[in-house]
Amino acid sequence: MTRARPCIVGVGGPRLAPEEAALFARTPPAGVILFARNVEDRAQVRRLVTDLRSACAPWPLLVLVDQEGGRVQRLGPPHWRRLPSAAAIGELARAEPEKGVRAAWLVGRLIAQDLYEVGIDVALAPVLDLALPDTTEAIGDRAFTSDPELVGQLGRAFLAGLEAGGVLGTIKHVPGHGRARTDSHRALPRVATPLDELARTDFHPFRECASAALGMTAHVLFEALDFERPATLSPRVIAEVIRGAIGFHGLLLSDDLEMGALDGPLAARAHAALEAGCDLVLACSGDHARNRALLNALLPMSETLAARLKLLLGRPGPAPGFDESAAALELASLLGQA
Repeated sequence: MTRARPCIVGVGGPRLAPEEAALFARTPPAGVILFARNVEDRAQVRRLVTDLRSACAPWPLLVLVDQEGGRVQRLGPPHWRRLPSAAAIGELARAEPEKGVRAAWLVGRLIAQDLYEVGIDVALAPVLDLALPDTTEAIGDRAFTSDPELVGQLGRAFLAGLEAGGVLGTIKHVPGHGRARTDSHRALPRVATPLDELARTDFHPFRECASAALGMTAHVLFEALDFERPATLSPRVIAEVIRGAIGFHGLLLSDDLEMGALDGPLAARAHAALEAGCDLVLACSGDHARNRALLNALLPMSETLAARLKLLLGRPGPAPGFDESAAALELASLLGQA
């Protein structure tokens, strides 16, 4: 079997183009991420996922999507239910912690229901960044709350709901994007907070959820750790904080390498992230020429990484006995929407 390249890429539209299928057959990526541009309805998404897997066969492709609830929900109405934001769950949890934790589990489980049905393996959620007064609107209501302990509890519940539905979760943006005042989609945020304060606050939710299968890095430069490189490109941040102090040992994905926080050619960004310690790099644009250049620039992944990916794809399916309608009603009642 041809080992895939250690990257996750986007595709251009709701149907796999012949040139995309041919590229993936020659040089398969480890995974494909879907966006709203790839989504029309349930039957169409199932076909697209099937076609992607056929193109990459016999490589067992990961299919991922940003499905957090709130404003980051690629599968949305009218064909999928609208789900609450993390901030709405956090507001409930601050008032009634047990109900908030239950709501987080229900949202994770309902997301898994929708994704598993169309063949998607990975939800790029939950966001574990703290919702601080100066947090950039790029995070905003995607974050649960400012309380590190409560964010950790809600994150664990969300991940458990996803797992119960047969879908993998992804903790992001490790080791924390909450103190960034700049939108990393546009420019590189710099954070000057002392390391002991970061360890006590921002890092805490990630420690609490360190057993997650996947994690996504933050394009944030932490001056107390690396004055030159953001976390995604920093061997020190990845080794000492993400793998060390936080204790995350799952698959580490970069955030989208095509964001404005990074500079230089895409292939150079990818090599720098992989050399820093990311397992897989993410390129979301879906531009065919950029995908081709990236896939051709990367060597096949190691046998060890390939084995880890295959193990993830062999996870159990949904636990039996889930009543989707009852779960949706319970969630609405908890949030005062019934």
